[in-house]
Amino acid sequence: MNRFIKVGGLGLVVAVLALYLGDAIVFAARKRHGTAYRVITVNQFLTTPLKGNKEEFDVAGSESVTCSRTIFPQPGLPACWWLERHTAQWQ
Repeated sequence: MNRFIKVGGLGLVVAVLALYLGDAIVFAARKRHGTAYRVITVNQFLTTPLKGNKEEFDVAGSESVTCSRTIFPQPGLPACWWLERHTAQWQ
């Protein structure tokens, strides 16, 4: 049973690394064609601490954020699929 867990864990690590490598290769191909990035508008909110452990929430406006069309965040940018689902950013 212990050997089965080790082999399964190793297989999982290899599968994740292969997925990441494939994602990086697809990103490089999209970058050459000019389709690797997208711009998504996000709403920004500001949290201001008040007395008595209370907080005030203010709308800070919207901002256009560049994202990568990948499964994993590649060049320091968030993945577009994740950013589309998290359009509210708190500061």
